[in-house]
Amino acid sequence: MGDVLAGFHAVWEFESDSVLIRYERGIRTPKLFQALGERRIPLSAVEGVTLAPGKRGTVVLRLRPRPGADPLMEAADGQLKEGSDPYRLVLPAQRETLAEYYAEELTGLLTAAGPAERHLVAPPEAPLHFKGYDAKASFDGRSVQFRWSWTGASSAKWKAGDQSFPVTELSGLEWRSPEVFEGHLRLIRRTGGTAAVPPDQDPATVVFGLGYGPVHESLPFAAAVLAAVRARGPVPAVPVPSRRDPADIAERIRHLGELHQAGLVTDEEFSSKKAELLAEL
Repeated sequence: MGDVLAGFHAVWEFESDSVLIRYERGIRTPKLFQALGERRIPLSAVEGVTLAPGKRGTVVLRLRPRPGADPLMEAADGQLKEGSDPYRLVLPAQRETLAEYYAEELTGLLTAAGPAERHLVAPPEAPLHFKGYDAKASFDGRSVQFRWSWTGASSAKWKAGDQSFPVTELSGLEWRSPEVFEGHLRLIRRTGGTAAVPPDQDPATVVFGLGYGPVHESLPFAAAVLAAVRARGPVPAVPVPSRRDPADIAERIRHLGELHQAGLVTDEEFSSKKAELLAEL
């Protein structure tokens, strides 16, 4: 197609087999977009295109990625807030006719649907690093390093010592967003054995907190690690307990209540997250 469509915070350039998304830099641009810079989305990684009314006189053009095609979205696992969705382009309502044209053109070029067998969108490039609440995490493309913080790490982590995890020893990861509740990045090893351990006690997990492990730093990090793991091919399934430790859930709900009382979590967010935690029992 070779055309360009500029919206709020991003510009989409349409090509015959992909969409190149360039994210703007600025104080109003979501930090995740600024961290990503630009992304090329192959049309083979997209299974649908939608156009819908947005807020305050806008329309939203969105690509729907195939499950498993993008390591960033796979790591996010549906936890991104709407405004931080890198597949959305927000436009003034006056450009709805133009947006509708591009939506129809893109839809006509799509040929694939359903889960992808491999990642089709390039991951963020290593080296990457971020500072969590209890550790500094770094990834050089071959291994993940956790260096514990003396002010935040539990005694269990200090006893285990700083950790190094070669990609060859990993089968996946679990990223939990820090935006609503205390999050974490847990590395899942081929041998398993840590899924039931509370995050603050697990040497394979970095805990987030207010100001630590923000989405725009920890999520690209998680996506890069996940892509490196997937690139090594199929890994044996690791059994994951279907239920969490009730004591861990109770502690998380207590902490959530403290955030709610402090005004850092809204009533809606508190009720929603509490229901999710109770469902894990």
